[in-house]
Amino acid sequence: MMKYRKMGSLGWDVSALGFGAMRFPVDKDFQIKEEESIQMIRYAINHGVNYIDTAYPYHGGRSEVIVGKALQNGYREKIHLTTKLPIWLIRRPNHFERYLKRQIDRLQTNPDIYLFHGLNKPRFKKIKDLNLIKNMENARDNGLFKYIGFSFHDSYDVFKEIVDSYQWDCCQIQLNYLDINYQAGIKGLDYAGEKDIAVIIMEPIRGGKLAIPNDDLESKPLIKNVLNNSSKQKTMADWALQFLWNQKHVSVVLSGMSTMQ
Repeated sequence: MMKYRKMGSLGWDVSALGFGAMRFPVDKDFQIKEEESIQMIRYAINHGVNYIDTAYPYHGGRSEVIVGKALQNGYREKIHLTTKLPIWLIRRPNHFERYLKRQIDRLQTNPDIYLFHGLNKPRFKKIKDLNLIKNMENARDNGLFKYIGFSFHDSYDVFKEIVDSYQWDCCQIQLNYLDINYQAGIKGLDYAGEKDIAVIIMEPIRGGKLAIPNDDLESKPLIKNVLNNSSKQKTMADWALQFLWNQKHVSVVLSGMSTMQ
């Protein structure tokens, strides 16, 4: 049974597991297997997932389209939807509206959350130089989405500077048990959480690297020994997820879904 957590200050309960839409199943030509992907999204929603994360560049722009198709027939009303502004493509303030409109068309709906995608120091400077926060606020006030946030890839000091610069609704950071001091890290998680900013976690299993198949554990006796001697028996993926769900300031943990399993 799905468990739910507090989404920062947003006032709604979010499924502990969110559906990351960056790793859909693909064929030999790397084209999304559309029907299978739609089935996966709807299966997840039917089993309690109520948070879906996509972005403009995922799968060469097809991710938003597939998510939009999957959310037809009453599924949109069951979930919270996030997509992201491709900040690296923005040259002038009016580009903001151009990309947001394109994304809404792809999704066939408006997102609930709109994030600045992949902020680092230079991209944050661009936001300030082009006054893109104003664009965000205008779009929110015009009902195009409800909440403003950012996803992040840089150092803790840059993260803290961005968090302190605005009253954000949410942020998305990379975190797992190997990356506790990498980028925003645990310090960033707690810093944002103490400000009641909803924190969304990406890369919880480090793109699958923290889920070593049992057959491969034979060549990694140190890891196998730790797992075997634990008082609780879990898969490595489960350990990685439980580590994050044990952090009180984590709202939702995203996992990129590639198979129905």
